[in-house]
Amino acid sequence: MNKIITIGREFGSGGRELGRRLAEELGYEYYDKEIISEIAKHTSLSEEYIQQIVEQKPHQLYPITIGHTMNFASTYQIKQIQEIYSAQCDILKELAEKSNCVIVGRCADYILKDYKPFRIFVYADIENKILRCKSRNQANESYTDKQLKKKILQIDKNRAKYYNFYTSLKWGDKVNYDLCINTSNASIKNIVNIISKIFK
Repeated sequence: MNKIITIGREFGSGGRELGRRLAEELGYEYYDKEIISEIAKHTSLSEEYIQQIVEQKPHQLYPITIGHTMNFASTYQIKQIQEIYSAQCDILKELAEKSNCVIVGRCADYILKDYKPFRIFVYADIENKILRCKSRNQANESYTDKQLKKKILQIDKNRAKYYNFYTSLKWGDKVNYDLCINTSNASIKNIVNIISKIFK
């Protein structure tokens, strides 16, 4: 069985960089945004639409509370959401069976649980997340710290809703991961140098 590492991460924590650097250090395949492209190929839906679906709170489109009407989500919309998640499951399993890999996000830790992945969750305090967002995206210079904080918290809230909805587990809860990493005031490169030894 191939070695699979999954990375769950808070927005701005550096989880994507950590995953990429770890894959490079170990010589593993790295999958992140490529998964959206593959879902688009499998479903004939646009990448932009798929990205919108997987980054939003599922209950905005998918009513699950008994007694609520279906007037805000058509049967067609619900079918598309199910189709996207089903394609995501199939693609992740194909990637896991292909080679050793690092997979960022996409509920991969849960979807691939039968493959026994090493599950990492990356987090940081809000001040460090704001600083990372500012340093990595020049466009964020137009945002105030207050606006960036609001954006970060909303993205994390949506990620939690998506993960909790599909897995029935709590996003970011330490009991669901093999390793939780706080990147506040730390170098991602140095962290990778340390944790890569676990897999060598």
